[in-house]
Amino acid sequence: MADSGSAAAKRMCLVPERAKLHLAMLALQFGYAGFHVVSRAALNMGISKLVFPVYRNIIALLLLIPFAYFLEKKERPALTTNFLVQFFLLALVGITANQGFYLLGLDYTSPTFASAIQNSVPAITFLMAAILRIEQVRLNRRDGIAKMVGTLSCVAGASVITLYKGPTLFGPVAPHLKETHQLFLSLGDAEGKNWTLGCIYLIGHCLSWSAWLVLQAPVLKKYPARLSVTSYTCFFGLLQFLAIALFMERNYQAWLVHSGAELFSVFYAGVVASGIAFAVQIWCIDRGGPVFVAVYQPVQTLVVAIMASIALGEQFYLGGIIGAALIITGLYLVLWGKNAERKFAKEAAVNVIASSPGAEHSHGIINNRAASHAKSSSLVQPLLPSSTATDSV
Repeated sequence: MADSGSAAAKRMCLVPERAKLHLAMLALQFGYAGFHVVSRAALNMGISKLVFPVYRNIIALLLLIPFAYFLEKKERPALTTNFLVQFFLLALVGITANQGFYLLGLDYTSPTFASAIQNSVPAITFLMAAILRIEQVRLNRRDGIAKMVGTLSCVAGASVITLYKGPTLFGPVAPHLKETHQLFLSLGDAEGKNWTLGCIYLIGHCLSWSAWLVLQAPVLKKYPARLSVTSYTCFFGLLQFLAIALFMERNYQAWLVHSGAELFSVFYAGVVASGIAFAVQIWCIDRGGPVFVAVYQPVQTLVVAIMASIALGEQFYLGGIIGAALIITGLYLVLWGKNAERKFAKEAAVNVIASSPGAEHSHGIINNRAASHAKSSSLVQPLLPSSTATDSV
């Protein structure tokens, strides 16, 4: 038995790291895709939009606390009132507003379009960072033009999804579901609900997510214990959701789990979407860089579409497909621009070193400047040390 286990471990060691990264990213997208579908299933089963995130964040917090406590015991700064206020505000934006808008938008639209509109987050993050002068917009270079055009494409795509639903292009029938799972027939469709309002909620979700990424960066510079920051943020987000739910959700039945399916949806959201997926994403960013991770985001939309279409009979509308295509195009333009910007910074540093008479003396200074330039523009996922955020596969 031990021999078979060691043999399997040896075989895993023989797998190239790049192959492991691609397999991990595919598994991550399937995990997130399942979260979209499971969340919509929970809403269709009648679970409260306020109670669901409370239970989800309880599970996520229980998973995060041990790792944050033991792994960052030596590097965690002293906790001050100023830090607590910042963590509270991060939670308000990144947990409460983010998750609340997502559930409201998902209830009015569908899992596929909720996933599609999330592809605009890198572009919105770049736009916010540019407005706050964290990012520099260089329209005299190709990378700057690509990021700007990509951002406009994402905005146009989100506008199309919001304002134009269009005719149904594809709506597969799943007759086997009619007999056994009548509850899930409308899982992928929001017929009879306000589609535009749902898209506005989802845009609010993306804006909150992007603001959380941008606002995290200065906090992490002062409090570099990343798991601890995430744990404190999750804790305050839980308190905020709990306060809102206790005030708004007066029916005690809403706090009860009525079926195994509801229990599964809560545990899936907490364990897979907030626990396992978080760990896998951190490892992938550490090994492959934020651009590599972000490039896989549209795969999630494709997986959600296939899952919801085959299993649940989701309907696809012309406006949603056009908007998703514009958003994904914009995503890749922004990512290409950020990657080109990093390459330009490295080439500029090399050229300065080559042309400098005191190249050996200035080598460390120039490298530090190039690294700081790359750090300042790495806002796709600032949850890891900046030295790893500039790597790419």
